[in-house]
Amino acid sequence: MRAQFPIFREPREKPLIYLDSAATSQKPDAVLDAMADYYRRYNANIHRGIYTIAEEATAAYEDARRRVARFVGAASPREIVFTRNSTEALNLVAHSWGRSRLEAGDAIVLTEMEHHSNLVPWQLLADERRIELRFIPVTRDGELALDALPALLADGRVKLVSVVHISNVLGTVNPVAEIARQAHAAGAVFVVDASQSVPHCPVDVRALGADFVAFTSHKMLGPTGIGALWARREWLEAMPPFLGGGEMIREVKLTGSKWNDVPWKFEAGTMPIAEAVGLGAAVDYLEALGMDAVFAHDRELAAYAMARLADVPDLHLLGPPAERRGGVVAFTLADIHPHDVATVLDGDGVAVRAGHHCAMPLHESLGIPASARASFHCYSLPEDVDALVAGLHKARKVFAR
Repeated sequence: MRAQFPIFREPREKPLIYLDSAATSQKPDAVLDAMADYYRRYNANIHRGIYTIAEEATAAYEDARRRVARFVGAASPREIVFTRNSTEALNLVAHSWGRSRLEAGDAIVLTEMEHHSNLVPWQLLADERRIELRFIPVTRDGELALDALPALLADGRVKLVSVVHISNVLGTVNPVAEIARQAHAAGAVFVVDASQSVPHCPVDVRALGADFVAFTSHKMLGPTGIGALWARREWLEAMPPFLGGGEMIREVKLTGSKWNDVPWKFEAGTMPIAEAVGLGAAVDYLEALGMDAVFAHDRELAAYAMARLADVPDLHLLGPPAERRGGVVAFTLADIHPHDVATVLDGDGVAVRAGHHCAMPLHESLGIPASARASFHCYSLPEDVDALVAGLHKARKVFAR
């Protein structure tokens, strides 16, 4: 299967050991070929042309929506709004739902382990509307302190709860269905950032109990530039548009406009058509592998990595035990800055992420400025972990005092 990913076939001085799939995944031939086929055979704008290749492009775009809807368990393709990525999907909820529903004195509950994409949009809204932000703490073991949630919800002011499904730093798999139950019991809408879960494990959006779920193509073997928001249709029907322009309208006059039906009401302008085609191909590829198998593979590699890394002196692992995490392993190594660790590893062709991983508040709560992170996907191998461990031993020697 690994041979189906052209980046691993590319001749290099040293073989690529890619351990940064939590940032972006590699793309198989099937995805690249589908996108190239669109550009070569039926490149045209969608929904507007009545000529043959325009209709073919429209059919391919909407077929991608149907595949994505099926992949995440949506009741209808019309519950899927295409966006640029998870970040735009979460901003859409904050802008369209939040600005039409929230007012001064309301409160929002987030967690200390959120990616900036699920923090900053709510901070902007809170500043604008004088809304209070509350946070579920993270324990020393890297899990949510859910015993704090009832008190956060108790006063009836919380109108929205937004939580990451799988942490991009700790790998923690959060009990989102239970959080959804408590949020709804308190009268709050529930949002899930599924950027690290939809690409790696079976996700049924309705089983999660969510009202909105954001995820992105480039982490699930698809292209950059496209993501999706799943939302309950009644919310999409009630919300005002996010962006204005062509395609999202039904009728425009100089003095006002009428909006298109959902989901097109939220898809202004020319959408990323080739990218949608690529995302559809990525969904097919993942379904053929089986998401249970993908998640089992990721977890096996995480467990193997944690066992091997335990033998590296002065290395501190972040997050919960392997059985309670996805395919993400972050760590610090002695007093060596993670950027220096990553630089040494890169010299041997090992690609890891180093920094705060767009989760600065989480690192602050952990008492560290940054970490190094290895993350896996279906093409990752145990030999990749072995190369990582060998590189970390080398880094210790390079920076030995």
